[in-house]
Amino acid sequence: MTTHRVVSSQDWQSARRQLLEKEKAFTRARDELSRERRQLPWERVDKDYAFETPAGKQTLAELFAGRSQLVVYHFMFGPDWEAPCKSCCFWADNFNGIVAHLAQRDVTMLAVSRAPLAKLEAFKRRLGWSFKWVSSEDSDFNYDYDASFRPGDDRAQYNYAPKTNKMSDLVGTSVFFRDADGGIYHTYSCYARGVDMLNTAYHYLDLVPKGRDEDDLSYGQAWVNYRDRYAPESA
Repeated sequence: MTTHRVVSSQDWQSARRQLLEKEKAFTRARDELSRERRQLPWERVDKDYAFETPAGKQTLAELFAGRSQLVVYHFMFGPDWEAPCKSCCFWADNFNGIVAHLAQRDVTMLAVSRAPLAKLEAFKRRLGWSFKWVSSEDSDFNYDYDASFRPGDDRAQYNYAPKTNKMSDLVGTSVFFRDADGGIYHTYSCYARGVDMLNTAYHYLDLVPKGRDEDDLSYGQAWVNYRDRYAPESA
């Protein structure tokens, strides 16, 4: 039998209205934060980057695919890894279907990893993903945007603070703008819990009584696996 507080329908409606006021305040605060995010100053990208793609080698400018805005998901998959990060795959399952919608708002979205293109393409086929996934293996791109790290780099930072773990690759999202003259600008990057807002499944879990249910795990996402490795769902 549940130990959670149970009330009448009238009392439930009253409690729900009180929470709704807080939800509305949170939404307004989030809208303001988003506005401030868009008002951040930009930094010009002058360095030449090249990526291995299914269409051959492409520059950063070419990754925009004719649009003015580019969102890059820094997907944790090092060159010597046998498989990508399970948590990144969880995020990819959440953004795989929205690329076409973003394109309608002048946004190109793709993923970048340091693993060779052949590994990326093989894993895409395995999980049935359709988003573009390119390799920066021979580029400084992931290093310059604080998602990959060279051994012994004492100046390395992650999430705008000195890096404290030994991982060679970590998660992040970076945003770029290309103006009418072809200039490219870095407008935003987020890391760690900053990418939380990009995971739709977590937002649903935040609605249910047990929430994310991760407090007793060895680490927050210890339960996450590749989508094709979960036990078959019951009918």
